[in-house]
Amino acid sequence: MNAWHTLVFGVALAIAGDVPWISHLYPAAQYSPPPSSLPAPQSTAPATPAQQPSAPASQPPSQTNHSRKPLTPESELLLVRSVDGEFAKAVQAIPSKKKGFVVHVGKPVPQQDLSDALRLWGTAAYAGDTVQITGLEFRSHEVLVQINGGGKKHFNWRQHLQVGMGNVGSPPPPEPTSDKPLGGVLVLDYGRPVPDMSGEDLKQDLGVFLDFSKQHSAAVNWVESLPPKYQAAIRDHKAVVGMDQEMVIASMGRPDKKVRERDANGAETEDWIYGLPPAKTTFVTFAGDNVVRVKEYD
Repeated sequence: MNAWHTLVFGVALAIAGDVPWISHLYPAAQYSPPPSSLPAPQSTAPATPAQQPSAPASQPPSQTNHSRKPLTPESELLLVRSVDGEFAKAVQAIPSKKKGFVVHVGKPVPQQDLSDALRLWGTAAYAGDTVQITGLEFRSHEVLVQINGGGKKHFNWRQHLQVGMGNVGSPPPPEPTSDKPLGGVLVLDYGRPVPDMSGEDLKQDLGVFLDFSKQHSAAVNWVESLPPKYQAAIRDHKAVVGMDQEMVIASMGRPDKKVRERDANGAETEDWIYGLPPAKTTFVTFAGDNVVRVKEYD
């Protein structure tokens, strides 16, 4: 009886797996931990383009590095002389809005606002058109730049250019203007008192609409055809005796004021006055179409 009990007890231990020499007769079960306990695989491959950080959004154009000083009367005159009358290529359409299309200097042009203005007011110039600066007006925080005569009248820059051609070539026949669009006005808003600047600064601020860099008008060839003393005077922005009115405009721009009077012999003269006292003032006196006297007062 004791032997039988011993045999049964040994078989029970073997079945339970507690006997070492029995357990090796059976293949060990492969243990797999629960999925949640598996560590995440470590990848050494470079990140795909979709995993790379996205590029920063493009920034608006930076404002021209103008002086912090406000625009002076002397600089206003220089701007008129160096920019008024200049030709440029339109880089995008310009609305013919009489009150002007506002350009916030240093910021991109809102294309929706531009599209609305073109639709409501018409187009003064299309991208690629040659245009001319025909007037500047200075306000406390703004510079109004008149394009192709502004919104007040029909304008043809080619006809306007012929005025300055003298006897070189003949003007084209007049074109009907009833279907011509009005000019336009660009309002440069600086958001602060208009800073002191040069003509090149102003042209850069107009760069969102106008490209002056590659524009060479027929007026340049006309200047090159003049006698050397007049060419030198135009380069120096001065008037000299013997110039006609178109030469003076090419050199100094349009005058701030005109005064007509008669001399002691009864001959009529006309003074073109540049500048206002106490700033430097220049009197250019014409007898007929030619300069007979130039006086400067500091």
